[in-house]
Amino acid sequence: MKKDICDRTFTFSVRIVKLCQFLDDKPGVARTLSQQLLRSGTSIGANVEEAQAAQSKADFISKLMIALKESRETRYWLRLLIAAEIVPQSKISQLQTEAEELTKILGAIIISTKTST
Repeated sequence: MKKDICDRTFTFSVRIVKLCQFLDDKPGVARTLSQQLLRSGTSIGANVEEAQAAQSKADFISKLMIALKESRETRYWLRLLIAAEIVPQSKISQLQTEAEELTKILGAIIISTKTST
C-alpha cells in the first residue's frame, strides 16, 4: 500500500529534524548546514499540506512546485554533508533515497495535474 504524499513528506520531515538535532550538537559548519537542511527538508511537507487547500488548480501546482524545489535543495544539502565528510553516506543514504523519490513523485503529480482537464 502506497503512503499518502502528505504522510510521506511529514515522516521525511521528522527524519530531517532528527538529523538536524544530531548536526546541531557538532561545532561550526555542521550546525550552519543543519539550519539550511532543516528549512528545506521540512518545507517540502509544509507546501504539500498547503497544496491540499489550494484555491485553484494553478494554486495547487504552484504549491507543489515550491515543494519540488525544496526537495531538490534538500537533496543538495544531503549530498554536501556527505561530500564534505560531515556525515558518512551510510548514515543518510535512506534519507537521500527518500528525497530522490519525493522529487520524482512531486514532479509526476505536477505533470499529471497540468495535463488533466
